[in-house]
Amino acid sequence: VAATIAALEGGEAALVASSGMGSIYAAVMSLVEQGDHVIAQHNLYAATTKLFRDLFPRWGIERTLVDQTQTEEFAAALRPNTKLIYLESPSNPLLHLTDLKAIAELARERGITTIIDNTFATPVNQRPLEFGIDVVVHSATKYLGGHHDLMAGAVVADRAFIKRAWEFSLVSGAVLSPFDAWLLQRGLKTLGLRVERQNRNALALAQFLEQHPKVARVNYPGLESHPQHALARRQMSGFTGMMSVELKGDLAAVASFIKSLRLAECAVSLGGLTTLITPVAAMWSHQHTPEQRRAIGIGDGLVRISVGAEDERDLLADFAQALDK
Repeated sequence: VAATIAALEGGEAALVASSGMGSIYAAVMSLVEQGDHVIAQHNLYAATTKLFRDLFPRWGIERTLVDQTQTEEFAAALRPNTKLIYLESPSNPLLHLTDLKAIAELARERGITTIIDNTFATPVNQRPLEFGIDVVVHSATKYLGGHHDLMAGAVVADRAFIKRAWEFSLVSGAVLSPFDAWLLQRGLKTLGLRVERQNRNALALAQFLEQHPKVARVNYPGLESHPQHALARRQMSGFTGMMSVELKGDLAAVASFIKSLRLAECAVSLGGLTTLITPVAAMWSHQHTPEQRRAIGIGDGLVRISVGAEDERDLLADFAQALDK
């Protein structure tokens, strides 16, 4: 399964872990040590943010968080002891993009390693190593597995990096079980088919929601209204099945909307055959205070949608009737 994922991303080698955070932890901590400096984005998967924000200071690792949409902020944050630039594009949950080629060039000329979480895009839609990024990580629980029935992670890089990360993963204990590896390999066989359908469904849903009077904003890079749509077209071959939507309402309105959905289910995973929806403010409250959520643009009306492979007409009809209620 590691060889399959490495081939999909165009990398020399890969390792698999027992969760997405297991792969992220192995990749990051096999690289940095006390006294190093890390640059990362404000918008990241919540547990990754907690690793950088709360745990790094305990271990004597410095970090600077920047706006991923502004390449100049990465450059301004560089220090002599910068060891790592960590990216996530598109980001969770606001679907912001990072200019991968520009950041890779910025880092490489200074000998800084770059790592990207490519979970939302998948290698079907985006292959970061081709833009000069050094390491790709995945929560394989999501699109790579694709059936909501396993937990796994993956790291793709050159053989030297994978050897170092593998040795760390053995100590940290995030080793994937043989049965989950088998489930993951099964899911990878249909990855291209699933993602193609999810891309198409997501674009149709995003276009529908963008025009709905009860929706304030749709965050989806496939929309021409997305502020980074041109960048998405340059570095992505498809725009993913992920989006977030700001409803015109409070937490009660979000709860009413989600409860009214018949086809889409409320669940915190993503990337599988079933359309899943999550109230972002509620989910992120486990890792962020209300002030921290607002600072990164997560309001009470925000919902994250992982679009599945259902019939497009059924999907649009479901969201229409829920919004009407």
